Amino acid sequence: MREEIKNNLDNPAQLERLYQENRTTFKREFNLIYPDIRQTAAAQIWNARLNFENEKISWGTNKELIVVLVLSFIAGLIAKIPDFTEITPEYFYPRNIAFVVFPLLAAYFAWKHKNQTTKILIVALVFLVSAIYINLLPNNPNSDTLILACVHLPLFLWTVLGFTFVGDKLNNNQRRLDYLRYNADLVVMTTIILIAGGLLTAITFGLFELIDIKIEEFYFHYIGIWGLAAAPIVGTYLVQTNPQLVNKVSPVIAKVFTPLVLVTLVVYLIALIFTGKDPYNDREFLLIFNALLVGVMALIFFSIAESSKNADSKIGTILLLGLSIVTVIVNGIALSAIVFRISEWGLTPNRFAVLGGNLLILTNLLIVTYRLFKTVKDKNEIEKVENSIASFLPIYCLWTIFVTFVVPVLFNFK
Repeated sequence: MREEIKNNLDNPAQLERLYQENRTTFKREFNLIYPDIRQTAAAQIWNARLNFENEKISWGTNKELIVVLVLSFIAGLIAKIPDFTEITPEYFYPRNIAFVVFPLLAAYFAWKHKNQTTKILIVALVFLVSAIYINLLPNNPNSDTLILACVHLPLFLWTVLGFTFVGDKLNNNQRRLDYLRYNADLVVMTTIILIAGGLLTAITFGLFELIDIKIEEFYFHYIGIWGLAAAPIVGTYLVQTNPQLVNKVSPVIAKVFTPLVLVTLVVYLIALIFTGKDPYNDREFLLIFNALLVGVMALIFFSIAESSKNADSKIGTILLLGLSIVTVIVNGIALSAIVFRISEWGLTPNRFAVLGGNLLILTNLLIVTYRLFKTVKDKNEIEKVENSIASFLPIYCLWTIFVTFVVPVLFNFK
């Protein structure tokens, strides 16, 4: 987009079109090249427009607000299905929790970005087929393949949401990174909403307790569950209409937690040596080890996705490089433990899925680490780091499809 901005400084209509297509990316790319084009009147006008600090909260249009309220209500209805039917919560939620949010968010972005009808139908069909498939799997609580499918299906639906988010620019790495940024901002906003909701709930319970009225059961069944279901949708709406609310919070969180997590991991690995604990013979330890790995990977990806906003931060890049190197070591330990367990006790669905996931993460990590190493020497290489993340997202998508839909069949639903 940088070249498009430079080439269209004398074309106001095209600049406006680029801005309307992707406001966040346009502003970031414009600010990066502004020192080189600041002598032009058009660039000065756009700089004043883009960097004007607007402290007012925008509630969007009435039409958009109605769409959000309707989608939130539908999300609550989906979450309440066990109350309306004979389906037990123990059966419904592990299989269908992802359908409470992702289809509604996809509908929101399809409407907001005016996606083509063909694409909307494809996405709707994917959600429908996924819902039918997961609910037709044999109801065996001890089935490893069922658990794997229930865990990986939300990840797959997350990628389907990304498919809707990027619109008609599937191969645009910048749009994929925008999707990661949106997720980081959404986590922050949804957390704030849930904290506020928790405080409101506590105050409500306290007030009604004073007049000897027990409303806990009613509140959770008819207000709490709708609030939980609506939180990501309302959070998305606020992030999209008021990017200034959290676009400064996410980078701060990434900058603060990157060195803290790096120090924690280094200390943890040292302590691991002296405690005698290892993931080779302790299954629960290995599971926690892998959960830690996924969490750190997410932090690295979101930090890099935000780092392009401040490409001059060499210290931040060095910290990310250090965190990537330590995470590669953690991944190597986890991978060796999985291989050891397979060689000792054979191949199971869980071991197969964890092995494949770790191999993908390790490959992606090695590429990212190499690119970060190059970025320390040349800050302009940060774009290649971003591309190494964005280009790998479809591979993760294919893996979630394989584990969700193919692995249960391969292992005969065991």
